[in-house]
Amino acid sequence: MRTEGPDLRHHGDAEVRDDGAVLVDLAVNVRADTPPAWLRERIAGSLGGLAAYPDGRAARAAVAARHGLPVERVLLTAGAAEAFVLLARALKVRQPVVVHPQFTEPEAALRDAGHTVDRVLLREADGFRLDPAAVPEDADLVVIGNPTNPTSVLHPAASIAELARPGRTLVVDEAFMDAVPGEREALAGRTDIPGLVVLRSLTKTWGLAGLRIGYVLADPETITELERAQPLWPVSTPALAAAEACVSPQALAEAAHAAHRIAADRAHLVAGLAEFASDGLRVAEPAEGPFVLVRLPGAAAVRRHLRDLGFAVRRGDTFPGLGEEWLRLAVRDRATVNSFLQALDRAVTLAHHARGGPAAR
Repeated sequence: MRTEGPDLRHHGDAEVRDDGAVLVDLAVNVRADTPPAWLRERIAGSLGGLAAYPDGRAARAAVAARHGLPVERVLLTAGAAEAFVLLARALKVRQPVVVHPQFTEPEAALRDAGHTVDRVLLREADGFRLDPAAVPEDADLVVIGNPTNPTSVLHPAASIAELARPGRTLVVDEAFMDAVPGEREALAGRTDIPGLVVLRSLTKTWGLAGLRIGYVLADPETITELERAQPLWPVSTPALAAAEACVSPQALAEAAHAAHRIAADRAHLVAGLAEFASDGLRVAEPAEGPFVLVRLPGAAAVRRHLRDLGFAVRRGDTFPGLGEEWLRLAVRDRATVNSFLQALDRAVTLAHHARGGPAAR
């Protein structure tokens, strides 16, 4: 099992740890202005029941109803990250493959469970688009994100479905799908694709990273295997209250509205980044998630200068298939984006100075 390569355990929160309180955060892909007041109130209202052990039946039923599935096809988890650990430990697989660049925890969890992991690296020249034929036929576990973190690519559902095979588990990480208007290309709720396992997170759109809540959608047999690998009472009472609240019709309507706002704010960010084309900056497009991936000469130095100027962005070199010239930027409101673009202008100029380049853009 190989151990060289990118640091798979590095995540965006590391960019804002310690002195992060003084930084404007474009490194973590959690929606700003969350959790909303109504959700905080629902969570706070659950605290009176902390003396009792968590009972997840109502939340599980609510999630099942949200996707039109029986409860036997739903497993609640302490964030989507727990689901990756459960899959790695519970499923008997011989040839796991992870499609990169993507969220690194699936591969890290598989390695920790003793698996040798093969990688399929999607190419910048292809827009980081999935070619189903690139995945080895003998892979019995395939993991892919949609929309993919960090590339912001939204793969066609039909292309992902082509990866399904008898005897293969197909894991689709849809942690950011509710940030896509209409959730187009979603596979959550589908029962006609053999071996399909869909992971969802409630931490991104609702700002609940500190509470840890997500869920798995799969066939009942797989759900049973994963549940056996879970510790007792893995999801806390406040997290269960949040899960039930976040799949209500009112919450889904609010999330849908937020998805359209994110799309507009993302377009504003991408338009602003186009002004840096003469500096060699390129955006991986079309971006469909609540973040964008950019390639920029001297990105490591630019990132350090941005930090000095009060902005945290996510380094890209810890994602397999990317390198030091890549940065991931979370989508924020227009005012924040405008301030960031001004800081980026200054950071690029400073980086040029350090390299002996032109004095100004």
